[in-house]
This record gives sequence, C-alpha cells and structure tokens, in this order.
Amino acid sequence: MLKIYDDLIQGSDEWLAARRGLVTASEMKLILTPTLKLADNDKTRAHVYEIAAQRIAEYVEPHYVSDDMLRGHQEEAMAVYTYSERYAPVTHVGFMTREFGDFKVGYSPDGLVGDEGLIEVKSRRQKFQVQTIVECVTSETIMPEYMLQAQTGLLVSGRKWLDHITYSGGLPMATIRVFPDLAIQDAILNAATAFEAKVQAVIATYHATVKARDLPPTERVIELEMQI
Repeated sequence: MLKIYDDLIQGSDEWLAARRGLVTASEMKLILTPTLKLADNDKTRAHVYEIAAQRIAEYVEPHYVSDDMLRGHQEEAMAVYTYSERYAPVTHVGFMTREFGDFKVGYSPDGLVGDEGLIEVKSRRQKFQVQTIVECVTSETIMPEYMLQAQTGLLVSGRKWLDHITYSGGLPMATIRVFPDLAIQDAILNAATAFEAKVQAVIATYHATVKARDLPPTERVIELEMQI
C-alpha cells in the first residue's frame, strides 16, 4: 500500500517523524552493494543500530548541515524551476512510503510529473557535472552510485519513469530518464527484508536486556536547551 505525505516539507520535524525508523531510498546504498549483494560492513551495522534506536526512542537525532547540503537545497529549487519550464510541470510531495509485508520503505521524491513520472535532483560540483555530461548523457545512463536510490524511488512510488537531474550552476543541466529494473528492485526488496530482520533482532535483545538488568531510565535534554 502506498501512502503519500503531500504537505510535508523535507527536513522539517514532521518529515523526520514520518521517516523515523524506516529504510529509505537514499540509504539503500548502506545495505546493498552496487553489484546487488547484501552489504555487511561497519556502515551497514551502524545503520541497523541507527534505525533500531529511532524506533526504540521514537526520536531522530539532529544532523549537521554542511555547506554542500545548503548549496544543494538552493540548486534543487533552481533545477525544479528549469525542468518545469523546459519539460513539464512538477508537483511537490514531501514523502511517501510503501508497505512490503512486515516493513515499509520510504522515499522523498523531489517532485512528481503527471501521473507516471517523478524527478530526482542532484546538485553537483562542476567537475562532476562535466563528467556526467561526457559519460552519462551520451550513454543515457546515470552514475552507478545513484541507481539504487532511483530504483528504490520507482519501486516505492510505483511510477513508470524517473527523470534524474544533475545541476551545477553555470553549466548545462542534465536530465536522464530511468525506467524500473526488476532485477535491481528484487535485490532491493531482498536486502530490505534481511535488514529488517537484523533491526528486529536488535530491538528484541535491547528490550530483554533492559528488563533483565533493570536499567534505569533517563531524560533526554534537547541540544537547544543545553545551550541556554
């Protein structure tokens, strides 16, 4: 079942709450390798504990916002405007989830296009934008590091295509259309299923340990309160 959160603003408290404890498209690279094998490394294990902790605490810890992220937000808005003017109108949507048996997968698209498409925008430094134009536009394929996110977005949304947009101010904007790949999407579902089992095991062990050892509860102090 697909659920769409139309009015959420990405990065807001409400958006963080909606995606809390879920595997999302942008994080699929942490649990599945580009060769479609289950990832099993320090980043994978850390993500298991991150998702488990979000479910247990019902809280998402704040993350540092870098200069690249700020630039990305600005360029994303310019990319959406340029795409709308050149190709087709874009409709905003904050977040969406789809249920797959015992778990959900989340996705934050950068916009919907009509009834069949959606867009994903990447802000790129100029050397990478030149590389994208030379290597990807000519071959009509996106960089491998973005494929898992794109295919997860198509899987969650159920849309027929995704326009992958790369933007670097001062250089031409590149748009490459991506279609669903069933082999990749099957691998995504298998990885998400295995990941969910690991998260559930951590949560069960956590609750059993807290109860058996009678660990005392504590009270969270928000960072803003700590600065006052």
